[in-house]
Amino acid sequence: MQQPVKTYTVEQAKRKLEAYCAYQDRCHKEVREKLHQMRMIPGAIDEIIYHLLQHKFLDEERFARSFARGKFRHKQWGKNRIKQELKQRDIGDYLIKKAFTEIPDSEYIETFEELAQKRFDQLINEKDKYKKRKKLADYLIYRGWPGDWIYEKSKELIP
Repeated sequence: MQQPVKTYTVEQAKRKLEAYCAYQDRCHKEVREKLHQMRMIPGAIDEIIYHLLQHKFLDEERFARSFARGKFRHKQWGKNRIKQELKQRDIGDYLIKKAFTEIPDSEYIETFEELAQKRFDQLINEKDKYKKRKKLADYLIYRGWPGDWIYEKSKELIP
């Protein structure tokens, strides 16, 4: 026997989404998906999103800035990866540029240097220099660092 599907009134959904957005910054796409999962109709979705925007629970710029800051500081992602992830969340180029202002250039370069050195040190057992370069490059590319930096760094670390 199937369990009955939970339904929400617009007011209940507003309260639930307020808590959802207050817990962590969310983008419009995540909120819309959450409302679809709650089986809300399109008119109610628009009303709830409008309510969340009016009461500052939902703010794309704030989301983009905190996302970029967090992924850079905690996961050590480069700007390419952060940009790709923000685009998947339907964040525009203007807001992506604003989000990158949260990452100081000096800290960005320093993090790249540390990450490359750390990965190089982990590859101590790899004897073939070409495999070593490839492993280093693949690791840094996956994390979204600039290709020209990776090329230069791998040449520097693995002559």
